[in-house]
Amino acid sequence: MTTAAATVDPRERDLRAYRSTQTLPDDFAGFWRDTLADARRHSTASVDGPAATPVATSLRTVEVLDVTFPGFGGDPVRAWLRLPRHRTGLLPVVVHFTGYGAGRGHAIDDLTWASAGYAHLVMDTRGQGDGGTPDGPWDDGTGYLTRGLRDPADYYYRRVFTDAALAVDAARRLPGVDPDRVALIGNSQGAGIALAAGYLATGVSAVLAQAPFLSDVPGALALRAGGPYQELSGLLARDRTRRDSVQATLRYFDVVNFARLARVPAWFSCGLDDDITPPETVFAAHNEYAAPHDIAVWPSNGHDAGGSLDRQGALDVLGRTFSVAGPSHQPGHLIKEES
Repeated sequence: MTTAAATVDPRERDLRAYRSTQTLPDDFAGFWRDTLADARRHSTASVDGPAATPVATSLRTVEVLDVTFPGFGGDPVRAWLRLPRHRTGLLPVVVHFTGYGAGRGHAIDDLTWASAGYAHLVMDTRGQGDGGTPDGPWDDGTGYLTRGLRDPADYYYRRVFTDAALAVDAARRLPGVDPDRVALIGNSQGAGIALAAGYLATGVSAVLAQAPFLSDVPGALALRAGGPYQELSGLLARDRTRRDSVQATLRYFDVVNFARLARVPAWFSCGLDDDITPPETVFAAHNEYAAPHDIAVWPSNGHDAGGSLDRQGALDVLGRTFSVAGPSHQPGHLIKEES
């Protein structure tokens, strides 16, 4: 359905009909089942749960803990847990994944979610940011998008997506967290990770994905998408013989294929002038999404999509998902479709 006051951009008709040419490998589910089973065997050594150490800050209303949990291969992955200092009972948790090149940031960054009354776990993306979570022996100096592309077992995002699923496991065991109320959120790379983790992790209530990256990679290449996709197009331009093998690897990591198997409700956001995650690639995941889903469309915006209004929209979704009272907003043009 469309909000009554919204003016529909004429581009949306084609976008709603758009379908990715990406194909789903026959062993996709088995590949990820085996990957997670192996990863969880490594993580069983942490029987007492993730390590969480209080951090001294000047914040008066938010408490911050430095978290470490076992990720892919048992590698220690860092995160911040932010909690409202004055709280009663267990809190819903927002597990947050960050954009390309960013790590978990500083302890006092991004206070929206804790200020709104949620526990907020922000995962450090291995090899990115300030290096708090290294990518171990795989750190070969290449761009993240092209690291390990010769084999799905070695590909960078196999490790990242696994870390993300284990971050959800960790979040559900942290102090102050209600393990039955978990939402995943991210922008760009973080949105792609959130959509993948929504399929891979257990106990997830909702996924919120703003301008998701790694969705419809064939379409992104055909549209000459900018940003990190240029690493991939540059590789294929230099090594013309690798296109088929690269595409074969990426089938296991393309967010479109996770969307086709989705079981968790999702909220998407898209700027129609986005040249980093073109709107076709966002709608590719949205249109294939197998669970209930909404999308907020911003005709005049690029990769920032709805900006702060998307954040307000996310707070509205969280409020409805977790039955948290608060003012309701309907920003932008909202399409609602359910499978």
